[in-house]
Amino acid sequence: MRNALSVDVEDWFQVGAFERVIDRADWDNLPRRVEANTDRVLGLFDEAGVKATFFTLGWVAARHPALIRRIAEAGHEVASHGWDHRRVFAMAGAAEFRDDIAKARAALEDASGQKVTGYRAPSFSIDPRTPWAHPVLAEEGYAYSSSVAPVRHDHYGWRESPRFAWRPVADAELIELPVTTIDIAGRRMAAGGGGFFRLLPYAFSNWAVARVNASEQRPAIFYFHPWEVDPDQPRVADAPLRSKLRHYTNLSGMQGKLLKLLMAHAWGRTDEVAAAERRRLA
Repeated sequence: MRNALSVDVEDWFQVGAFERVIDRADWDNLPRRVEANTDRVLGLFDEAGVKATFFTLGWVAARHPALIRRIAEAGHEVASHGWDHRRVFAMAGAAEFRDDIAKARAALEDASGQKVTGYRAPSFSIDPRTPWAHPVLAEEGYAYSSSVAPVRHDHYGWRESPRFAWRPVADAELIELPVTTIDIAGRRMAAGGGGFFRLLPYAFSNWAVARVNASEQRPAIFYFHPWEVDPDQPRVADAPLRSKLRHYTNLSGMQGKLLKLLMAHAWGRTDEVAAAERRRLA
């Protein structure tokens, strides 16, 4: 069973946890670490012998086009993470969303030389408040989205969403690949990476991937961010305590923990997993 390995390419100051304390207008004045951190991730993937999908902000691609070319030339998929990490449910509606993904796609395709067919909403922000989002993605020719977290969370979540691949738009090729969750004794837990992977014991994530593969016969959808392998990144002193705990905990151990998981299971690009799931749904 090949699982989907993905990286949400954004810099340390662009994360949802800091959106209320770091103004977008200040981004260009802050030290950028995304290129060096993403190169570190590329080296990690080379060491593990895996290919992955890099869901990248258009803002990053416009400022670091050589990085996007390196990702593509290494055989990885370049996909869209929107323009500047604006949550989809915070947009005014379909027109603003369409403009956002069009601007991002243009920057990503110009930099990579690849056609962009995959999308992940910032902070998994497609949910019942955005009934127009999946139809717009289908109209714009996206093959898949990985934008839903079927959990309850204080920042995002669509608990009622299917846990595995589903078709959100009738008579369209678009499929949605929700990030991996596990149901345990009536409780649903996030098990698809990010802060949960850093905060929870390695044994839980390893078990969750194996269970989804063996017991449920489905691929896991796993993600993390380049800033998560950067323990020396700047600290945001005035961020809420909960945000700081989520963002900075266990950064120093993340790279080794990731390598262990990569070596324990089979991984591939999200577009490849999406194609296999589309055949399953046919």
